[in-house]
Amino acid sequence: MRPFVLLLTGLLALPAVADAQDIALPPAVRQRLAAQATSLAPRLVETRRDIHRHPELGFRETRTAALIAERLRSLGFDEVRERVGVTGVVAVLKGGRPGKVVAIRADMDALPIPELIDVPYKSTVPNVKHACGHDGHVSIGLGVAEVLASMRAEIPGTVVFLFQPAEEGDPDGGLSGAQRMLDAGVFAGPVPTAVFGLHVLPTLQVGTLGVNVGAAMASSNRFTITITGKKTHAAYPHTGIDPVPVAAQVVSVLQTIPSRMNNAAEPIVVSVGTINGGNRFNIIADSVTLTGTVRTLSKDGPARVRAWMERAVKGVTDASGATYTFDWPTSGNPVTFNEETLAAASLPVLADVVGGRANILSPPPQMGAEDFALYQQKMPGLFFFLGVGNTARNITAMIHTEYFDMDEAALPIGVRALSSVALDCLYRK
Repeated sequence: MRPFVLLLTGLLALPAVADAQDIALPPAVRQRLAAQATSLAPRLVETRRDIHRHPELGFRETRTAALIAERLRSLGFDEVRERVGVTGVVAVLKGGRPGKVVAIRADMDALPIPELIDVPYKSTVPNVKHACGHDGHVSIGLGVAEVLASMRAEIPGTVVFLFQPAEEGDPDGGLSGAQRMLDAGVFAGPVPTAVFGLHVLPTLQVGTLGVNVGAAMASSNRFTITITGKKTHAAYPHTGIDPVPVAAQVVSVLQTIPSRMNNAAEPIVVSVGTINGGNRFNIIADSVTLTGTVRTLSKDGPARVRAWMERAVKGVTDASGATYTFDWPTSGNPVTFNEETLAAASLPVLADVVGGRANILSPPPQMGAEDFALYQQKMPGLFFFLGVGNTARNITAMIHTEYFDMDEAALPIGVRALSSVALDCLYRK
């Protein structure tokens, strides 16, 4: 999940959750899922801790992928494909009854962050840590695979499992894991009608789920602005064109986009992350490069913000006699958007999993981004949040930090939630 700052400043109202009679999944199946998820708890913890000890960065998840493929083959999956989108694993489980196809996604990669908590399962890889909870996602995904494999004769349809690399992005700057898997033909076999995924969230307490109907996470686009001036001696700035103060003006004017050009009721973020230029204290630089990110919650937001940015940069540079280039790669993530019909239909069974409507929360849409959104461009999808925080045990650190951890009691809840929502969709007429 990117970036690593998520703020829950309040809870938004969800549509009324229907009664249990609106759950398509039969009561006997729900009871079986609950019992199996509970019985799997020790194995879920063991798997999560094993992966946590051996974190791997994006497109390097060879050990993790091998563990996943071996486990899925041992469960008798109909098909297990490895090295999809570099290191991804795709597996197909065909149910014993005809029906639709759904997909379940779990991401595998860790982050280049040191581990600063003293736990028995501490990372053994220097400066690499599962700081975003993807170790928990893999453990939950394998738990769902085990539960569904044990009851495949009762499943009306097919489940495709996507164990995806590099959700955090390519460490070498290329395409994300979801895009690489799509380009590699991840859905070359059975084509799902819906895709489901979850993400751990320490700002939600264990035993709760966070569900958004509509926008759940922001779009994400990177930009690079290079301002070119004219190099000269710093004692004689009038003989050159200094790009440093121009860059400073550009940073300032970009901040007027969310505060003055955009409707305040529609959140957007424009952040400059790096500024680089110059080579000596007494030489006027010939160029300065700025990089940053834009986040929006509307489908047309990226195009609007890009146009505003280019207009602002052109105005500032024209006024100073400098020139600029503006690079906006097309490989950004769209809005993670939970299609309303699918999300609303899934709420009753999710509420059943966590003991009632009171434990289904709707956090404000996150300004962080997820490449799960790329799957949602192909089919309806539901992406929800699993509470892993526990203030009583001081498990409160945010994702993407050196101190992040999770309450592992959430793992069987995640298995039950993801299994239930996928099966409920298959059982639904």
